[in-house]
Amino acid sequence: MKANHTPNLPPSSNGQTPTEVTVAHLEGFDDIIDVRSESEYEEDHLPGALNFPVLNDQQRIEVGTLYKQVGAFEAKKLGAVWVSQNIARHLQQSFSDKPRQWRPLIYCWRGGGRSGAMAHVFSQIGWKVGRLSGGYKQFRTQVLLDLETLPTRYQWTVVCGMTGTGKSRFLQSLKKAGAQVLDLENLAAHRGSVLGDLPDQPQPSQKFFDTQVWQALREFDPQKTVYVEAESKKIGMLHVPDALIRSMWGSPTINLETPIAVRVEILKEEYAHFLENAQSLKTQLHCLRALHGNQITTQWMALIEQQQWDTLTEQLLIQHYDPSYTKAIYQHYPNLEQSVKLSAHSALPGHFDQLAIDYLQQLNAAPHPA
Repeated sequence: MKANHTPNLPPSSNGQTPTEVTVAHLEGFDDIIDVRSESEYEEDHLPGALNFPVLNDQQRIEVGTLYKQVGAFEAKKLGAVWVSQNIARHLQQSFSDKPRQWRPLIYCWRGGGRSGAMAHVFSQIGWKVGRLSGGYKQFRTQVLLDLETLPTRYQWTVVCGMTGTGKSRFLQSLKKAGAQVLDLENLAAHRGSVLGDLPDQPQPSQKFFDTQVWQALREFDPQKTVYVEAESKKIGMLHVPDALIRSMWGSPTINLETPIAVRVEILKEEYAHFLENAQSLKTQLHCLRALHGNQITTQWMALIEQQQWDTLTEQLLIQHYDPSYTKAIYQHYPNLEQSVKLSAHSALPGHFDQLAIDYLQQLNAAPHPA
């Protein structure tokens, strides 16, 4: 996580002692090194961190088993062998070309033995090493604390609109035009509906989703508006931070309106994987049987068999998505009818790009209150 400045770090006692740093000092290091196991890293890690385990998953299991069955002394001896071998391998294969002025930040689960071992070796070489006090555990605590306050610092505008109106495309176009955008569905790897799972891309863990939201919020300018799509409290299996949802509910809105024929076209493009896997689509829609009954869901299944995708998509919008969305959106945005209204008339990306440019230009041209 390299920045254009040197972090204001606590001084170390000498040039060969790792410097203990906090989450507030993350910026300015050349690399952030996570020495936890692969599975720990996959669940969540500091933004930009690289994974170089000093004990991998299998080794941790074996050391833990030895600890329980034989004792701490034997377990520590075995662990020391593997830690030494792994640090030596990482040093030879990945870090031997690092210059003298290289500044790595190293962390493990609690800032204990694993990060201490690698930080000690690297410090003895002569690199100015930072070691995260409290490790990932302290970082996670700070993320949760910050997520309670960070969303309240920003001016939000929430993009609303029925399913398929192109809200995500409009957000992407706003970002392309230079606006600040928080794309929660992209971070959650989910489109926020019963059919929202992305093909071959599982959702991240809740912890990693929180970390991504935290990092995105930290990079925004509080003096400029941040645009976000209206979401429910959950996107797939992931919870949106409570303070963020509350901030969104109390913010101005844009209501994106799109003809149903264009909405059908957009949805066919975005959910093309279902058109290639009819059985998967049937399985997902079976979840709606309890809500809509056998007659309607049987009609949907028949349209799938006949590959009548336009008719099926339109019926899903009219019979399921639009009523559900209308009920939910007006609970949280009761003044939606008084919001800014934008109309999209084409599914082409260029159309949304121009829509975003026109909107931002009109916004900047509008007189500001005295």
